[in-house]
Amino acid sequence: METCLHVAFVSQLEPENVKEALTDNCWIEAMQDELSQFQKLHVVFTNKRVHEEVYVTQPPGFEDPHNINKVYKLDKALYGLHQAPRAWYETLFKHLLSNGFDRRQIDSNLFIRKAEGDILLVQVYVDDIIFGSTNEGMCREFEQVMKSKFEMSNMGELSFFLGLQVSQREDDIYLYQTKYVQDILSKYKMNDSSTYGTPIPVNHGLHPDKDGKDVDCRLYRGMIGSLMYLTASRPDIMFDVCLCSRFQSQLKESHMIAVKRIFRYLKGKPRLGLWYSKQQSFNFKSYTDSDYGGCNLDKKSTYGGCQFLGDRLVSWQCKKQSTVSVSACEAEYIATTSGCSQILWIQQQLRDYGLNFTGSPLFIDNNATMSITNNPVKHFKTKQIEIRHHFIRDCAEKHLIELVKVHTDDNLADPFTKAFDRSRFEHLFNLIGMFNPE
Repeated sequence: METCLHVAFVSQLEPENVKEALTDNCWIEAMQDELSQFQKLHVVFTNKRVHEEVYVTQPPGFEDPHNINKVYKLDKALYGLHQAPRAWYETLFKHLLSNGFDRRQIDSNLFIRKAEGDILLVQVYVDDIIFGSTNEGMCREFEQVMKSKFEMSNMGELSFFLGLQVSQREDDIYLYQTKYVQDILSKYKMNDSSTYGTPIPVNHGLHPDKDGKDVDCRLYRGMIGSLMYLTASRPDIMFDVCLCSRFQSQLKESHMIAVKRIFRYLKGKPRLGLWYSKQQSFNFKSYTDSDYGGCNLDKKSTYGGCQFLGDRLVSWQCKKQSTVSVSACEAEYIATTSGCSQILWIQQQLRDYGLNFTGSPLFIDNNATMSITNNPVKHFKTKQIEIRHHFIRDCAEKHLIELVKVHTDDNLADPFTKAFDRSRFEHLFNLIGMFNPE
């Protein structure tokens, strides 16, 4: 029997009010390879019971002339109050449990209900809810369950979520942020600028530039913040944004030029996004890589990683390491350990969805790292590596991961650690799964 996953969405907040809901480690759930339909609903996020003593001043225009110096004691939560999300969650949590849902252990915001071989998944993001089922009837039933307790309205098929645009097709799904790209280009007056084929040149030479000309720090930081949110669907600018963000405290004109080049690259490719096909395998794999002393500020190395379900990119990382590596082997070993941590986290998340992955392949391009991991004997070349990085050996022994050698040219984590020329840059991100429908 053909199985389909029907997903709907409950929302109140506008995207500009929830920009912190997504991070650079954006995790996009690819729960089934038969994802076929989205719907959109609306829920009210106010008037939930609050248990703490909270007082507010009398609102302007509604002061009591006989008790001008008194304040109100809240019985229910107000929108914007820091207790409001907790009060909302407790109300929703109790309502879902009373209707046959189970809360998962790893992700307390994930609720699951099973019935006669079908499953209904409910993922909560404060007052935004994504829910999907292998049975369309369970979606309609869940809508009625929510409407019996909360004020809701059906808003039709999902095409926009937390700033992400969703294009649904018969055989695939496409996630992009074209509208957001156009908004930030207009905001920073880059609409009429020329375009570039890559977001940063190969020999960018970004350094502290102490003798350079000062620029407006507020403008620079605003541009960096806008780009950071865009990395939720644009891994192609991940490394470049992280690189430019390192100079926010000592920024100069050369750094502003580098950031503006990223905007010019976006102007040339505003529709680029992530493509998820329904007709792919569902195996879990990961890639990690590292440069060696690539940061011109402190000579620390940069770790890059990406994780896939089949050929679908579901998570990616770019981060400067916290310590200075004394060799390329050490930098790669620390990067591999970080990649292992990400694998374990995703494995735990997938268990909540009923998927159990062990022995997940971790592709690296450094033979010395594989030798250190598989041979637990310490020697002078590894004495300086912190103990916390050696837990990867235990993970390998327990067969939670399996290190696999990959050629440097085929390492898909490579573009998260360094800049490339246009042909190599486009080739790698085509393999990663970035797609332009035009």
